[in-house]
Amino acid sequence: MAQRDSIRDLAQKVGQTAVVRGWVYHRRTAGKLCFLEVRDGSGVVQAVVKKGAVPDAQFEAADKVRLESSVAVTGTVRADPRAAGGVELSVSDLQVVSACVADFPVGKKEHGIGFLMEERHLYLRSRRPWATLRVRAEVERALREWLDAAGYTAVDAPIFTPSAAEGTANLFRVDYFGEPAFLSQTGQLYMEAAAQSLGKVYCFGPTFRAEKSKTRRHLTEFWMLEPEIAFGDLDEVMSVMESVVSHAVSRVLERCRPELEALGRDVAALERVKPPFPRVSYDDALEMLKGTPAEIPWGEDFGAPQEDAVSAKFDRPILVHRFPTKIKAFYMKPDPARPEVVLGCDCVAPDGYGELIGGGERASDLAYLEHKIAEENLPKAAYEWYLDLRRYGACPSAGFGLGLERTVSWICGLDHAREAAAFPRTLHRVYP
Repeated sequence: MAQRDSIRDLAQKVGQTAVVRGWVYHRRTAGKLCFLEVRDGSGVVQAVVKKGAVPDAQFEAADKVRLESSVAVTGTVRADPRAAGGVELSVSDLQVVSACVADFPVGKKEHGIGFLMEERHLYLRSRRPWATLRVRAEVERALREWLDAAGYTAVDAPIFTPSAAEGTANLFRVDYFGEPAFLSQTGQLYMEAAAQSLGKVYCFGPTFRAEKSKTRRHLTEFWMLEPEIAFGDLDEVMSVMESVVSHAVSRVLERCRPELEALGRDVAALERVKPPFPRVSYDDALEMLKGTPAEIPWGEDFGAPQEDAVSAKFDRPILVHRFPTKIKAFYMKPDPARPEVVLGCDCVAPDGYGELIGGGERASDLAYLEHKIAEENLPKAAYEWYLDLRRYGACPSAGFGLGLERTVSWICGLDHAREAAAFPRTLHRVYP
């Protein structure tokens, strides 16, 4: 197996010979010295090619190699506090693995969003998406890490479903061998079934919403983490919400400092993200909005103006609970002490990033669910399996859905959720 050293580990190899295999990120020449910045996915290192230290053909290749050509560079690791990562490479051998056939189309100059989305497969190599995707991977790892340690079992939910979970207006309908089916909006209903087998479960996978929305928070395909707790209640699920979010932020701060620096993220704001998160009832939130442009009457759902106005009063995510029953999904459990509101909660991020999580307690009463399905004109036959969960051993349960791209957007300080996906799917984009 060919030797390959990770750029991120070079600081531990000062004085040793290393082989870096990667791509030419930047190049400049000064007389008898050629400076190549080489990236390998873990970081960037400056490789110094000196005329006479390598064969003339290799020096000429270093001087002319196009950006993003793939190379294999061998050299001695030398400490240099001025360099990224604190080291650079004194090159003794340079091999061009594959030279670019033309100048790389994504340059350091400003490009429009449309161009960068069209060239997304190439733009991923740039520093900003590189840093974002590394943070995203760490967030995914941290979310699973917390749940696994807390005794949750991962269960994969299907992507093809026979029915809607959160309204029929935003479904992608597909032909399933001559029968209608839909791309999943959520794995929640299936997690409720799995929880009655395994107690505490979660799924983590792609979900789809056919909303014709162009806001910075929306994608048509996104990943969602959905834990479900048999015998859980609203207080427990709010505690889990703040725990998984704060754990993910902590892990990113611990393991992704270079990436946050590359993104220009204010880490001081992230360091304040620790439990407990402020708990704000829907009623109290409306009081906070009185007299502001975001004021709404009781019974209306929150939109971006309301989320932004309320969250701006706090320095960390907040938990807004007990929304009006009529604006929430059919499966949400009404508060027994006040049936006009549900035992539900949204986790709202500060700085205008909006709802990261929505969840709460599930209705366990069979008659109530049958009434809600009829009231919302949903096809009862498609939900018979879900109603069976109430016919056979129904128990209180609670859970939530965390939108991964929104969470990553907030942690990274991105301008749009599309930046948090490697290949985003939006209202008018399904390429590449």
